[in-house]
Amino acid sequence: MIKLTRTRLHGRWRRVLACTLLASASCVTQARELTIGVVYAPDDARYASKLLEKSYPGHPLGRPKAGAEVAIAESEFQLANAGLKITLQDVPLDTVQQAQKQIAVMMQKGVRHFLLDLPGAAVAQLSKALQTSDILLFNVSAPEDSLRRAGCSANLFHTLPDESMMADATAQFLTAHKWTRVLLLTSAAAADASRISATRQAIKRYGIKVVADKTFKLSNDPRERDLGNVALLTAGMDADAVWVVDSDGEFARDVPYRTNLPRPVVGSAGLVAEAWQTSWERYGAPQLSRRFKKIANRPMAGADWAAWIATKAIIDVALKLPDARQHRRALRSTDLVLDGFKGARVSFRSWDQQLRQPVFLAHGGIGGGIAGVAPFDGFLHPSNNLDTLGADQKESPCKLSDSGDNMAGTKK
Repeated sequence: MIKLTRTRLHGRWRRVLACTLLASASCVTQARELTIGVVYAPDDARYASKLLEKSYPGHPLGRPKAGAEVAIAESEFQLANAGLKITLQDVPLDTVQQAQKQIAVMMQKGVRHFLLDLPGAAVAQLSKALQTSDILLFNVSAPEDSLRRAGCSANLFHTLPDESMMADATAQFLTAHKWTRVLLLTSAAAADASRISATRQAIKRYGIKVVADKTFKLSNDPRERDLGNVALLTAGMDADAVWVVDSDGEFARDVPYRTNLPRPVVGSAGLVAEAWQTSWERYGAPQLSRRFKKIANRPMAGADWAAWIATKAIIDVALKLPDARQHRRALRSTDLVLDGFKGARVSFRSWDQQLRQPVFLAHGGIGGGIAGVAPFDGFLHPSNNLDTLGADQKESPCKLSDSGDNMAGTKK
């Protein structure tokens, strides 16, 4: 008879001991490995050191792979007891064709799950190239609406809120506070076209009046200097708030406190819609933020949270279903309900596979304050109030079914 002298054993060693004592064959057969590929672009401009140093509101603070590492670390006990080992494997994307070949090699080894930390255009190209593959892709850092609309794909899931969800959250905040007259300042950059479109749609949806719609431009040309002057752009315009759309962030940073009249600023500066904010202090959020900072040595941002919740979703279905071919249906099922530490259970929408979730309205940048969490009281939906953020099923051109057919996209 074996006498135990230690009363506390780590989960995995407890399991090993149990297997030894019981001589159970099931202990061997249940042991399995699952690899998650992390696809990233080494030259991704979003992570340029000069841009990260500025820490513009709503911008990433670093690569979100650390979020996936946190999800695996905090699930260690469950994984050990289930005999499941999860590892991350980097997949650098120099070209779509090169990444596609590397993913094909990984597929031959049984890898079926990939986190995509790529700009929107690269996500669109890669998901299109792999749309007939038996794999699951999780977009964790590209907010473009187009990826969830006509460009959606049956094997592509999204855990970062899209541009429409962010704009709707901002519009709900303004409406809830009866700040329904806005001065709209939009970028002249082509890269902002999608975000501007989402903003205009949200303004129209919630009945907000645009008292003036002006385009700004940062330029070294003396003839265009007035296009970047906040005081001039806001002169003579009395509105409840100034809504600025500037994904680059350089112009938006200087709008608060420089408007001609003292007015709150929302959008890309001032009050910003975000997927995660470290100042959120409820539902276990502080513990998550601390775990992330311990691993990444920096605060947690929206894309980090998106990578974390994507990995949690993979772990959840993998623990229940060893066969990866069943994971897509499980992720889309109403039975899958995840705790995102935001105060509401989150789940994937069946029509576009976007993760429905609350959105923070935060100010003050890193460690700043939270003015509210959307959806706000009074904004109701027939089935799930979280679906008041973003394109509802009737509005979206993307119609995905459990069989994997994309009724709106490219026919297979």
